[in-house]
Amino acid sequence: MSYQPSSKRYQNIQYRRCGNSGLKLPALSLGLWHNFGFVNDFENSRNIVHTAFDNGITHFDLANNYGPPPGSAEEVFGKILHSDFNGYRDELIISTKAGYTMWDGPYGDWGSKKYLVSSLDQSLKRMNLDYVDIFYHHRPDPDTPLEETMAALDLIVRQGKALYAGISNYNAEQAQKAIAILKDLGTPCIIHQPKYSMFVRDPENGLLDVLGNNGVGCIPFSPLAQGLLTDKYLNGIPTNSRVATSGVFLNESHLTPEKIETIKQLNNIAQQRGQKLAHMALSWLLKDSRVTSVLIGASRPEQVLDSLQSLNNINFSDEEIQAIEAVLK
Repeated sequence: MSYQPSSKRYQNIQYRRCGNSGLKLPALSLGLWHNFGFVNDFENSRNIVHTAFDNGITHFDLANNYGPPPGSAEEVFGKILHSDFNGYRDELIISTKAGYTMWDGPYGDWGSKKYLVSSLDQSLKRMNLDYVDIFYHHRPDPDTPLEETMAALDLIVRQGKALYAGISNYNAEQAQKAIAILKDLGTPCIIHQPKYSMFVRDPENGLLDVLGNNGVGCIPFSPLAQGLLTDKYLNGIPTNSRVATSGVFLNESHLTPEKIETIKQLNNIAQQRGQKLAHMALSWLLKDSRVTSVLIGASRPEQVLDSLQSLNNINFSDEEIQAIEAVLK
C-alpha cells in the first residue's frame, strides 16, 4: 500500500523562525548522516523518514558525502521521495552540503566555485530534484578566498538550484565575514550548522552572538555527542555501541571514568526533571532562542518518536541550569 502521511502531522510539533528569514523549521530536524547509505536496510530508512514526516518533522538534512558509500544517502532519500512523497515536495525542507572530499582530483573538495556548483548538480541528480531548499558550504576552506565561496552560494541561489544559503563548521570570526559578504551580494545567509552539545560548547565562544546579532538561524548537529549524552554508557561500554564498533568519530578514549561520572550526574538531573538524559540534552539546546532547530539522527523509527518527547519540557529553572553547569565544569 502506498504511504499516506498522517493527517495530524502538524498538530504536536513547534516550528521556529530561522533567524530573520521567512523560513520556519521544526524544533527537531532529521539528519541523514548515518543509517541511510546503501549499506543500510532500505525499508528501515524509509520507515524512519515516514515516521519523521508523520510527526511534523519537515526538514531532512543531507550532504554530498553522506552514506556510506558517499552519495548513497542522497540516492536513497531521492528514492524514498519519489516513491512515497509525490505531491508533498512543497511541505518539505531538503538541505544538502558540499565541502568535504567527494571525488578525486583538485575539484572534488573544499570551497571553490567549481567544486560547489558541480557538487550540487550531482546532488540534485542523485535525489532527482530541481532544487534544494538550503545549500550549505560544509566547512571553511583556508585556501580559497571566502569571496569566491560565498559568490558560489549566491550564484546557486540565483540559478534557482537552492532557495537559501547556509554555512557549517565556521567559527565566530569566519561566520561574521561570510554573513557580511552574502549580505552585500544580496543572498543572505539564513542558517549556520555547528557542532554543539552539552559536551561541545564552542559555539558559545562568540558564534551564537554573531548569529543572534545578524538574524541567522542555528541548527546544531551531534546534539547527543555521538551518543555520550544518553543512558547508553551509564554502566560502561555496550558491545553494540558506536564507541565499541566504529572507533572513527567516537572511541574508548572519549569515555574516561571522569566522563562516565559526568554522564551519571547529568542523568540524575534529567530524572529530577522527569526526562531521559537524551531528552534533556536536546531540550537544553532548544532553551536558547537563537537555536532554530536541532538535528537528530535515528537508526530506527522508534528513536524519532523517542526524541520528540524532548519537546515536552524545554524550560529550565535557574537552579537546573546552575546544577548542569556545575556538573559540566
